[in-house]
Amino acid sequence: MPTIVMAKQDRPVEPTLKKKAFAFLEKLSTDDTLPGLHIEPIVNSVDPRVRTGRVDDGYRAVLFKIADKETVTYVFHGIYPHDEAIREAQRTTLRVNPVSGIAEIRRVEPDAVPEPTTAVERPEARPEPQPEVTARTSLLAAYGLSVTDLTGLGLDEDFAARAMEITDEEDVLALAGQAPADWQGLALIDLSTGMSLEEVRERLSIQEEVDTSGTEEEQLLRGLQHPAGRLTFAWIEDDEELRRVIEDTDFAAWRIFLHPLQRQYVDRDYNGPAKVTGGAGTGKTVVVLHRARRLAVQPNRPRVLLTTFTRNLAEALQRDMRTLDPDVPIVDEFGRPGVRISGIDALARAVLKEAGQAAAPAAERVLGAATVDASRRTERDAWADAIAAAGRDLPENLRSPAFFAAEYTMVVLPRHITDKESYFRVPRRGRGVSLNRQQRATVWAVIERYRAMSRARGTLDFPEVASVAAEYLNEVAPGNGRLFDHVLVDEGQDLTPAHWQLLRALVEPGPNDLFIAEDSHQRIYGQKVTLSHLGIETRGRSRRLTLNYRTTYQNLRWAMGILEGADYVDLEGEPEEHSTYRSARSGPTPMLLPCASMTEELDQAARLIRDWVTGEGAPAPETIAILVRDRYQRDRVVAGLAERGVEVRAVDSESVKPGAPVVMTMHRAKGTEFARVLLFGVKDGQVPQSLNEYETSEADKQDALLRERSLLYVAATRARDVLAVSWSGQASPLLHQHAQDSAD
Repeated sequence: MPTIVMAKQDRPVEPTLKKKAFAFLEKLSTDDTLPGLHIEPIVNSVDPRVRTGRVDDGYRAVLFKIADKETVTYVFHGIYPHDEAIREAQRTTLRVNPVSGIAEIRRVEPDAVPEPTTAVERPEARPEPQPEVTARTSLLAAYGLSVTDLTGLGLDEDFAARAMEITDEEDVLALAGQAPADWQGLALIDLSTGMSLEEVRERLSIQEEVDTSGTEEEQLLRGLQHPAGRLTFAWIEDDEELRRVIEDTDFAAWRIFLHPLQRQYVDRDYNGPAKVTGGAGTGKTVVVLHRARRLAVQPNRPRVLLTTFTRNLAEALQRDMRTLDPDVPIVDEFGRPGVRISGIDALARAVLKEAGQAAAPAAERVLGAATVDASRRTERDAWADAIAAAGRDLPENLRSPAFFAAEYTMVVLPRHITDKESYFRVPRRGRGVSLNRQQRATVWAVIERYRAMSRARGTLDFPEVASVAAEYLNEVAPGNGRLFDHVLVDEGQDLTPAHWQLLRALVEPGPNDLFIAEDSHQRIYGQKVTLSHLGIETRGRSRRLTLNYRTTYQNLRWAMGILEGADYVDLEGEPEEHSTYRSARSGPTPMLLPCASMTEELDQAARLIRDWVTGEGAPAPETIAILVRDRYQRDRVVAGLAERGVEVRAVDSESVKPGAPVVMTMHRAKGTEFARVLLFGVKDGQVPQSLNEYETSEADKQDALLRERSLLYVAATRARDVLAVSWSGQASPLLHQHAQDSAD
């Protein structure tokens, strides 16, 4: 039975042809001698391996046949109208890059001699003229690179020469999009950031010497299986995967064609907790999904947990996992082999529900009372009520629900403090405000009142549930074992200490126990956490992704401007840099739309959305989003646009449905992406919202402001292609130079 390898398509398969394409490839993978397939060589083609096959009366597939001993492999290049397919087959060749050993599909003139498919010796270095010094210096020359360096990596000589003429990042992206092969474009992007040739070789898994052993066919198969080759070529394992590749073309682009660096993090085994960091759109979630799948399909049928902070993100992970591989068992019971995908708080509740009264001793140690019913959540105003009842003697700046929620979550619960004397002794590292003994006594009185009121109402808050669940699991694990063999965490920057204690308790320390994806620039909930303080050590097993696949260079640069002037640290407590992040795509400059009033801003939004929905090249309506700061503003925008005859749909906890542009809060937009995004109402007093609640200390206030920056950054990076930003009155101070540029 022939093996099918799918090449990344230059153009998507027409919807009407998808079923026919699947039927053709399904038959081909069964028996390529079936007469109805009409697999035929092409006269005067530049590559003797090229074939065409009959998809229907008007369309033919272009393929490459690699016959190696007893195996036959077909590389599917695409489907074209009959005459165009013949021309494409005549001028297209599949070859091995002689320097890098990576397989490439290339177009050449029909009468040209194709480059050899056998790997050959690297070209000898040739003396080059010194680059002429001009007002705009070559970007790559500034890093000491030359055409010889680039061709020594495997880049085509003419492509390398054009690369040496580039003077700015936008030109890098434009040329990368015209690269002879995907890997050459990514190599150019990496080199343009200042990476050395050795670093690029390592990232793309390019060896110093190409393996030239075996037949041409064997070398070609190795080139197709090369990690960088798999940026372009996907090996199809069965008919179901073939169907998904054809029918889910948008998802397949990231699902199958992983960057070699991403694939390293998917396939590598770690002797303990490991972490991957990266900005928005760099593929952290992709890595987590692929890694979860890889671990789940091991022969020993392990129990794998894939978790994240919010329910919406967990539901998105579950949808993507089913698309990635429907055969991976997704389970909802503890102890069963497969992947359990859940929000972290829902998981904590499930642990306590299954434990029942057996968790009472753990609750006693954590909370000072045997409270185990996690079905009811403590009301939002509970801290305000407790402060009013027991905190009147505190300075005004400490009578803040935000301060008490953070004190409880970051200090009291992680250390299982249940009495005043213990609270007096506990260190409060990183809390930003010191407390004298009398103030500690009053703070503890408020905490006791909060707990008493919660017990009376029969409620627990989310951190309490996670903390009790973690303590219970640590108590029962020595006799019963851990609940999971592998735990993977997405959006780790938003988790609390109690969450991390729970995650540590869910899996036995050891190989591939915890794998964490995080981006400190996207921390929009809670306080800073350092994993080593919670018994999770990732130092030495932490890696970073820097190439953005989602957001255009222009949108990414705009979003990064929001972060300027602020200091971020990762989950290891190390400074987080964002200057190395780059985009693989280019697009229009973000639109800045100042307005005099809310009415004018709604009028402008209505015009913009109409143009986006009906204009040339309009995307599907549901891929257009308006993002706002809160639900109140969301509902005002929906109503205001309806009055102007523009249909949009408010989205809260539900998933996005086809048919209309969506309006959602910036928090709800976390984990989503859209073709076009309007950030609405980015004005002073709205973004950031009032920080009065965080006047407890300057450190608390600055951390709250940091989260507001991150929220605007998250919102801006939801845009794949087009970004617009509007406000009425005074622009948000977070826009800084952006707003000034608009005013000028």
